[in-house]
Amino acid sequence: MSFPIVVWILTALAAVVVVLTRLRLSRGDAAGQFSLHDRLPLAHFVTGMLALVLWIGVLVFPEDSFVGGPLVGILAVALWWLTAILGLLVLARWLPSRGRHVPEASGDSWSDGPGLSLLAHLGMVVGVLVFTYAYLTAAV
Repeated sequence: MSFPIVVWILTALAAVVVVLTRLRLSRGDAAGQFSLHDRLPLAHFVTGMLALVLWIGVLVFPEDSFVGGPLVGILAVALWWLTAILGLLVLARWLPSRGRHVPEASGDSWSDGPGLSLLAHLGMVVGVLVFTYAYLTAAV
């Protein structure tokens, strides 16, 4: 399998992670040890969608055009990194905590525990590493 195909597959998977995180956390009763502020999932979604649109532009348009050029490419990779960091902050809701007044971790219908979130957001970090490598080496 060629490297550009891997980048396209990871781009589609990154879009799925961003959208499903938004869907999963749009309700007030999302699973986890802690509740999140409403702005964190919104910031994750907005930066992820901007990164996705700009990244697809970089992949589709020629390098000598504005959208395929270095400014948009660097901005797209930076937005992917911001999205991944926000995703790790979303993942932090599963961190264990001890104490008498700490609430029990709540579950939801998506999964039993943090497995899905771990897979999605740690996979997103790996995907962003691949995007960064692909952009820096001009592999795509």
